[in-house]
Amino acid sequence: MTRAERLSAGLARRIALGAQGFAAPRPSTPVGTRQLRATAERLAVVQIDSVNVLSRSHYLPFFSRLGPYPRTTLDALTDGRGALFEYWAHEASFLPARLHPYLRWRMADADSQAWGSMTRVARERPEYVAALVERVRQEGPLRAAQLGEARPDRPGSMWNWHEGKAALEYLFFTGELTTRGRTAGFERVYDLTERVLPAAVLAEPVPDRPDAVRELIRTASRALGVATETDLRDYFRLKPADTRAAIAELADAGELVSVDVDGWGKPAWLDPSARRPRWIRARALLSPFDSLVWERPRVERIFGFRYRLEIYTPAAKRVHGYYVLPFLLGDRLVGRVDLKADRQASVLRVQAAFAEDGVDRVEVAGELAAELRILAGWLELDDVAVADRGDLAGELGRAVGPP
Repeated sequence: MTRAERLSAGLARRIALGAQGFAAPRPSTPVGTRQLRATAERLAVVQIDSVNVLSRSHYLPFFSRLGPYPRTTLDALTDGRGALFEYWAHEASFLPARLHPYLRWRMADADSQAWGSMTRVARERPEYVAALVERVRQEGPLRAAQLGEARPDRPGSMWNWHEGKAALEYLFFTGELTTRGRTAGFERVYDLTERVLPAAVLAEPVPDRPDAVRELIRTASRALGVATETDLRDYFRLKPADTRAAIAELADAGELVSVDVDGWGKPAWLDPSARRPRWIRARALLSPFDSLVWERPRVERIFGFRYRLEIYTPAAKRVHGYYVLPFLLGDRLVGRVDLKADRQASVLRVQAAFAEDGVDRVEVAGELAAELRILAGWLELDDVAVADRGDLAGELGRAVGPP
């Protein structure tokens, strides 16, 4: 039996960062469609979230890796032209259109894969669901708000949908409908999938579930570089049994290599084509929903960085803030900042700033200040203002300087 290769923790960290697009310097020329598409292909999954206190989350991973770019250029890739499509992958996500065939098993199995009011309305009111499809077919793209139905009075639930919205979401899950962009308020605009995705994509044969899952795990391994079984499974939210079978087949084919990573304490798998950077010279603020940090146990394992999303935590109980972005410098997560785009005042507000133990705070503050100024410019904000909260706030405030 071949002994697994041993990787140092530092090399594993650099491999992971390289796979996620942080080994190369940001482009020195204006970023356009080609770079955005290449980044989307590299990541494979770009999570969507509606919170807009700083920016809609899906814009940020591209900024983190490429620097400033026209957001309208990314909009053109997600508005129904077919380069990226929206579906449930790692939560609601944008994905390259090539992956659509490999998620059709999930669409076909919507009755067991979907949840809550979606499956209930499909089961109890199939004629209503069919009528919605026909309405879209005859009248064109449709928003849930156009149905004029009142939301049920069930306070405290983020999935408090009226039946029309639930039916549209069921049809979205089955793949019969997809999104033709979103409104300014981030509401989905539903249309027939056949009118949105390229005909060549829709004509692709449907792989059976094992083949499809194998391609999803292959894609996840390339995006992660080095990963545990759980990491690979989580990328597309796959089932354990499906994941284990796919890993075994890819390993037998030489497409995954078993490795032991110092300090990880569990088996890991290496993409044999992954780069092994000697160093990483990245500088980036990361969305809470960035694929580098969305799986919190992986973040702790790779970076020794404990990170929790506190959006849904009562304000008085938050440790670091509402919308907190980790700060990547070199190959380390060295701090975090709670950010808000005050669009009325045209100010990027740093509501709290914290450093990790053992870092050079003056250096971190200087690099973070420079990144915040670039971010503010990209968001079309005039100034950066640092509040006096957090153990890095003093140094950061001095590095940023007066508004």
